[in-house]
Amino acid sequence: MSLDSGSARASLAAAREVLERQLALEGADPGRAGDDLFALTSLLDESIGLRRSLSDPARPAEGKADFVRRTFTGRVSAPAVEALAALAAGRWTSARDLADATERLAVLAVVAQAERAGRGEALEDELFRFSRIIAGNPALRDALADRTAPAANRASLAARLLVGRASPEAVQLARRVAASSRGVRAERLLEEYVEVVAESRRQLVAHVVTAQPLSDVQRERLAAALGRQYGRPVRLNVDVDASLVGGLRVSVGDDVIDGAVSTRLEEARRRLAG
Repeated sequence: MSLDSGSARASLAAAREVLERQLALEGADPGRAGDDLFALTSLLDESIGLRRSLSDPARPAEGKADFVRRTFTGRVSAPAVEALAALAAGRWTSARDLADATERLAVLAVVAQAERAGRGEALEDELFRFSRIIAGNPALRDALADRTAPAANRASLAARLLVGRASPEAVQLARRVAASSRGVRAERLLEEYVEVVAESRRQLVAHVVTAQPLSDVQRERLAAALGRQYGRPVRLNVDVDASLVGGLRVSVGDDVIDGAVSTRLEEARRRLAG
């Protein structure tokens, strides 16, 4: 769901403001808006013609927005209609970016529902933990990646693993991840959702891989150091990997800080080998 061009990011930011205003209206249902925006994402993925039409820079922005309203009003919720209309009025370097932006807004709508219920921080943690469960269980990972199985069955499998153990919003997003046909493995898509949740909460996510579990004091010190470096709060998602031997590896977006002993040993071996 990454958007590389400045125009795409600006278009997403404008549409996000529209979505937030819509969700602030009395009676708005963020959870339903999230489901509707996910449905619109799937429609854009399936319809090359619709995707290209709504992202065509040669067509007037207001005309594309009006087309969205005429086509989808009454079929999906008003916040979803207005959010997609705002996206259609934006500028896109590729039609794929439009679908990616729609999916990001869908996640943000679900996050809004979680925040409204006081479950924003829990949602972030639950999604990360579920991504680690999938990554560490080959059978589950393969089951969720099996595109020969009906999407509804994959979604039901994910829901059964989380219902009663996680927030309704985590279940909602897990079902979407499992049913997705966007070509991204479930655990990776969950990680992308975690990044969206953190961003919406004005945080960065640092993925930390360490040879030994970190104590609470070590976690606090690392989070504080990274916060000073990046100028904003940083949330740590920590995995333990004994193969690192010692030290740790930290990834924040595209930045990688590698202090693992295994990496240094490998570098030394390469130097010795000439």
